Amino acid sequence: MNTPRPTALIADDEPLLRDELAFLLAQAWPALEVVARARNGREAIELHEAHRPDVCFLDVQMPGLSGIDAARAIGAGAHLVFVTAFDQYALKAFEHGVLDYLVKPVEPARLAQAVARVQARLRSAQPSQATDALLAQLAEALARRDEAGAPLRWIRAGVGQQVRMIPVDAIAFLRSDEKYTLVAWRGDDGQPAEALIVTPLKTLLGQLDARRFVQVHRSCVVNLEAVSHVTRGLNETAQLHLKGRTEMLPVSRSFTHLFKQM
Repeated sequence: MNTPRPTALIADDEPLLRDELAFLLAQAWPALEVVARARNGREAIELHEAHRPDVCFLDVQMPGLSGIDAARAIGAGAHLVFVTAFDQYALKAFEHGVLDYLVKPVEPARLAQAVARVQARLRSAQPSQATDALLAQLAEALARRDEAGAPLRWIRAGVGQQVRMIPVDAIAFLRSDEKYTLVAWRGDDGQPAEALIVTPLKTLLGQLDARRFVQVHRSCVVNLEAVSHVTRGLNETAQLHLKGRTEMLPVSRSFTHLFKQM
């Protein structure tokens, strides 16, 4: 008799990050079949009901219903692994090892540890232990993070004789340019626009939403939503092609793991 393959659901509001996790899981757990991919907590609940996967990998913070909300609805229906960009705020909720978690960007070694624990629980038929108290503790920790400082939403820049308020959502990339930082964004007319600001790239990186903005080179940070496709280069390097722009951004070897699935 053939043993059925274990199945999984991945929930993340970023398509690239869903694909990346699926790619890494294929390496760490070849027998696992990813049967569903959700864009938010509501989809995660609906797809869990439809597919009944053994494991759910849930991004903690998603628009609408969060990963925590989805976990409350799924309950003991699957083994849960949370994915978070805010480890310093979430660690206390995981410190007893009852709930497992991964920190973005997901590292293969850490994923292998999580996979080993889930596999052990599946073998022992141990139910999920995502209790309401632990989920409430995690929600409280993330609420404290929000109070401490939400991600940056606007960047102020001088453009000609005007001072522009550039919405962070419209930014394609930021790049160090000698003493300045180049901000490249989509203008009100949908056309590419650029401006120089004096705020260092390193300072901006600490204020941006880590779920969307990733460093791809020591001098460049890109918005994942602006990426069209990736061209692989020599020596584990790559180039990013952007939607609606002609620039190609280099990806250094330290960051190519973010785009290997492409």
